[in-house]
Amino acid sequence: MILNENEFAPYYELYIKKAQQYNSILEGLIDNEKEIISFFNNFPTEKLEFRYAEGKWTPKDILLHLIDAERIFAYRGLCIARNDKTEFPGFEENDYVEEANANLREIDDLIEEFKSVRKSTFLMYKSFDDVQLKRVGIASDCSVSVRALAYMTLGHYLHHMQIIKERYL
Repeated sequence: MILNENEFAPYYELYIKKAQQYNSILEGLIDNEKEIISFFNNFPTEKLEFRYAEGKWTPKDILLHLIDAERIFAYRGLCIARNDKTEFPGFEENDYVEEANANLREIDDLIEEFKSVRKSTFLMYKSFDDVQLKRVGIASDCSVSVRALAYMTLGHYLHHMQIIKERYL
């Protein structure tokens, strides 16, 4: 995968680089889904609501944050692919997590929600042609392409899984 500099903000380079382990967007979405499901299905139950420091998110919070971010990235991708010229604002992730109440939910429900969102994301990206995937719009005051949003989604999951492994397990 070779993306041009104008396809994503420098902030997202970390996610883009992590996602380079996948050969394609669609393969990445499938493989990443299997990894996430397995990871959370085998996660120690007693650690699902653990915080390694005051004010930090729990693994349940992180999973729901990832679901929310995937929805937002997918919406942006859909709009840009359809040549919508809307400039999309950023979102305050901490506010979303605080309002989501992930720790009041069962992990199985969160995993099912992830599967549903991922299926929708996969089918959407599968429907895009090359022109749509390379189309660039504005999100969070920066240029971003549809395909970069897909790789950002994948890299975002990988980034948070690494943090969970390092700080929660």
